[in-house]
Amino acid sequence: MQITSSKLLFTILFLIGFTSVGQDTSNNLALSEFLINIEDKFDVKFSYSVSAVAPYDIEQNENLSTITEVIEYINLNTLFIAEAIDTRYITLVLTNKKLSVCGILKDAITQEALADASITISTTKGTISAANGNFSFTNINPTDNITISYLGYQTRSFPASLLIKKDASCKTITLEKEDFALSEIVITQFLTSGLQKTIDDNLIINSDRFGILPGLTEPDVLQTIQVLPGVESIDESINNINVRGGTQDENLMLWDDIVMYHSGHFFGLISAYNPNLTKRIEVTKNGTSSEYGGGVSSTIIMSTDNEVTNELKGGVGLNGLSADAFLQIPLSKNISVQLSGRRSISDQLQTPTYQSYFKRSFQDSEINSAGESTNTSLETSSDFKFYDYSAKLLYDISSRHKFRVSFININNDLAYQEFNKDSDLAIKESKLKQKNSAVGANLTSVWSNIYSTYINTYYTKYNIDSEEEEVSSEQQLKQENEVLETGIKFKGIFKLNPEINWVHGYQFTETGIHNATNVNQPLFTQRKKDVLRSHSLFNDFTYKKGFTFIRAGARISYFEKFKKTRVEPRINARQKFADKFAFKLQGELKYQTATQIIDFEDDFLGVENRRWILANDADIPLIRSKQFSGGIDYKSNGWLIDLTGFSKTVTGITASNQGFQNQFQFIKTSGRYTTKGLEILINKSTNKLSTWLTYTFSENNYTFDELSPDTFPNNTDLRHSLTFASNYSILNNLKIAAGATYHSGRPYTKPVENAETVSSGSTTRIVNYGLPNGENLDDFFRLDASLVYDFDWNTISSKLSIGVLNVLNTTNTIQQYYQVNPEDNSQAIAIKNKSLGFTPNASLRINF
Repeated sequence: MQITSSKLLFTILFLIGFTSVGQDTSNNLALSEFLINIEDKFDVKFSYSVSAVAPYDIEQNENLSTITEVIEYINLNTLFIAEAIDTRYITLVLTNKKLSVCGILKDAITQEALADASITISTTKGTISAANGNFSFTNINPTDNITISYLGYQTRSFPASLLIKKDASCKTITLEKEDFALSEIVITQFLTSGLQKTIDDNLIINSDRFGILPGLTEPDVLQTIQVLPGVESIDESINNINVRGGTQDENLMLWDDIVMYHSGHFFGLISAYNPNLTKRIEVTKNGTSSEYGGGVSSTIIMSTDNEVTNELKGGVGLNGLSADAFLQIPLSKNISVQLSGRRSISDQLQTPTYQSYFKRSFQDSEINSAGESTNTSLETSSDFKFYDYSAKLLYDISSRHKFRVSFININNDLAYQEFNKDSDLAIKESKLKQKNSAVGANLTSVWSNIYSTYINTYYTKYNIDSEEEEVSSEQQLKQENEVLETGIKFKGIFKLNPEINWVHGYQFTETGIHNATNVNQPLFTQRKKDVLRSHSLFNDFTYKKGFTFIRAGARISYFEKFKKTRVEPRINARQKFADKFAFKLQGELKYQTATQIIDFEDDFLGVENRRWILANDADIPLIRSKQFSGGIDYKSNGWLIDLTGFSKTVTGITASNQGFQNQFQFIKTSGRYTTKGLEILINKSTNKLSTWLTYTFSENNYTFDELSPDTFPNNTDLRHSLTFASNYSILNNLKIAAGATYHSGRPYTKPVENAETVSSGSTTRIVNYGLPNGENLDDFFRLDASLVYDFDWNTISSKLSIGVLNVLNTTNTIQQYYQVNPEDNSQAIAIKNKSLGFTPNASLRINF
């Protein structure tokens, strides 16, 4: 009975919201009540649909003296047509004429205009609110519904006819902030629509309203964040995103608050997270909330749509790599489900996109090496596919209690075979499977106007398994890397007063990592399993008043295995002044327990060389980062100028997780790296055009006390990085984008001139390397372009996207190392990995 009462209260409040919309309605009367009054006054009877009349109101008029005047008044002031059947009975029918509607969107408390909010009409039409909060639609059916959504605010839906323009004025619609307040948006239309910056200097990606970026045909989660200064990929791989000089494993990836240990399909060239239901992505480089632990370089939070839908929605898409589909299905008024799936199409059609990606992914692996073999009697075949699927159950127990369950599965499968062309007999067979499966559940509860809670639990499992067999000798090699993690988190939000929030909570995490290598001839088995449990308390106090924002807190973690406690203070502050300028300051100290080692000699078919391992507080210490950043930004008349300086020191890194391909490749020792730099962003936006330039200068150096020399450039040391791009709306439904990416060449180690190899034992020679990372590859340059065309078919909205990466087909070397020349062991030969060449792609998406 308690739940039923809550539902009834919610329904009443909801209907009240419908009729009020946001402007003063003190002189209005519900249309149904107006009709009852008229029936009593004139002894007549109206015939109408109760549900059709329920949402509407009408201005009171005490001067109506005859039933004829009443009928005229209804016809002039409502969407209904009243017609007298006889002297007593009157019919009331909703008109079918097209309407023009408009509104002004504002914050319910501050009354500030809300720009760039998403407004849709029955899923067939959409727009965004202007800078002053205004929006409008024409040619609307009276039965259409309008839905308004905005990051950090509660979504509202009501009949579009409530916004009919009268007397040259538009009604004001107010939005209430979410109970769990998201970070306030301070910069909208950041670079492109759907990209925004928050008051705590985070980047928000809203895939529903995502515009266009050069080279991309879809809002790829992990490709998109690389538009930010300080976020790079030294080898174009999503599996190798470097935030302020860090390595990929230093990024905490969360999907619906579940820790994920795998990020890319096609072994790193596209994101593994389907963008169609990944509605919101938040990227934090510094000043992270104490709620989040690990990820010493960045935190990337991906969230799916969290609102129960009352209508069936869905879509399908096809591009040069994959096909996908998603559905949002209402099961009842308070329960709905979301389903999505994506699968590669390479087994049916190998497009130019696939061929370019395949060449890039496998160029330095057994697969490509065999394909380039001079052995004319050898033939090879490979079968590669990827797929992912996800599901989410949304249950609003009541207006104050919401329960959610999310599931995701990500797969990459590769099968490879070498066989004799003459005899058609298999010589070598290999298989590689990479998978991340996860499930999580959470309960959000609003206990009062000042206190809310959030409880989350999850289970995640990552596997990479390979199997290789030499058929003639029956020798088999099997390799495994498995991560199992479970966690539970409780979070409370206490609104101490309108300006101060206190976020507090507890988190328990258990992580187990298993590594194994098995060879049958000669018999060799190596297995290792580690488990680490941690308990964490976190507290944040947030002060927000006027132009001042401060969030300060700390995370305290106890690691059972080491019996050690670590404290991680955090600070994030922003002070606006002179209306157009703002100072910002962030700082944090973080610890990380899991990391990846890179072994080029003992890898998975030469395709994947990373294995997750756990810290043991000995030769693999806890990774610790200490980071500070500060800067100033200017925003006025569509201009955004952002300057940020940063300094970061990360200790506890190991030589084996840096991927050295020089004299330090097989050395096991720990050290640190320090990176300092400056990030500059300049963006000019108008209604049709957005142009931006980003530049990053950074200096990144290793220090390993046991190596000689002990200090040298980091593998990810890109001194200069620059992007320049624009997108332009030729028409309301036709947009183009083009942009250039430039950065300094990454460091590499060159052999000693005239002494390129040296003896190692009586029969072996090895490369004789010079100064570590003493040389740099040639500078990297790439030009990308995209075009997007939107078109509608009745209730179906469609989008055609065309994109080209590396339009000029520029040859860029992204990695270089050396091997002893097998034909002359006194010489070393350079092995060079190239970037993507000219890579076209096209995408067709249909949503309903």
